[in-house]
Amino acid sequence: MADHFDSAHLIGHVKDATHFEVPRALGGLDGRPDGYLDIPQLVEHPEPIISLQTGFAPIDEMIEPLDLKVTKFMVLEVVAAVVAIALFTMLAQRISKVGAIKGRLWNLLETMLVFIRDEVARPAIGKHDADRFVPFLWTVFIFVLGCNLLGMVPWLGSPTGALATTGAMALITFVTVVGSGMKKLGPIGFWIAQVPHMELPAVMAPMKFGIFLIEVLALFIKHFVLAVRLLANMMAGHLVLAVLIAFIAAAWNSWAVYVVSPASILGATAFSLLELFVAFLQAYIFTFLAALFIGSAVHPH
Repeated sequence: MADHFDSAHLIGHVKDATHFEVPRALGGLDGRPDGYLDIPQLVEHPEPIISLQTGFAPIDEMIEPLDLKVTKFMVLEVVAAVVAIALFTMLAQRISKVGAIKGRLWNLLETMLVFIRDEVARPAIGKHDADRFVPFLWTVFIFVLGCNLLGMVPWLGSPTGALATTGAMALITFVTVVGSGMKKLGPIGFWIAQVPHMELPAVMAPMKFGIFLIEVLALFIKHFVLAVRLLANMMAGHLVLAVLIAFIAAAWNSWAVYVVSPASILGATAFSLLELFVAFLQAYIFTFLAALFIGSAVHPH
């Protein structure tokens, strides 16, 4: 019998895969009675194109080889993007036709956009430059939020619980930060601006090179932490939910299931409400930090 509290078993429920885990009755739709709904693959048994190995086992387990497999997180990312495009296209069309819009959904969407513009972008970047970056920040916020919320749907999963997703978002942010800084200050001026202005004696001038290396390293570390922070928060929340539900499976063949099941369900429900809050909070934090990094790039020190 499988150990329902084994770490590998629990992580297997929240990590990316080439199938969706669904109730056994639904898993049988594709001929498999084990509760797996396989995702059709474009290429059968694809060979890895790139396989990165760091020599550090915990990281190597999180970095899968680059191949042509279609995974559930890929599918969910497309769903999040399509839903966001559809909703905000309709919102833009309504605003262009009637101006002020009515309706709870449309007012909610407009409120989120105005909040990101007025309370995140402009304070962090400055009113003069912020509006140029607002579309990027809107896209980041809505996409991350959409991926987080999909993780609240039973049997799906949160794409932001994978390093590939959060790492890609952090890389896009890094390119935007460096690109915007180089455009504003010039290719050389941006890197020179990484060193704070200091009046140093000639004998201490070499210290500036050391400070430059530290600042450049910090630039990379900040964006790496940006990816890991979102990954850790989303994966940890889903692991806790998996543990709460695992109590039911562990007690299934004993009388304790009648006590454990209600407690686990109530606990999972309460924690799901917290996860709903975290989904919005982490999307806000990611967007806010992205805005801060852009602001520090175009207005250094």
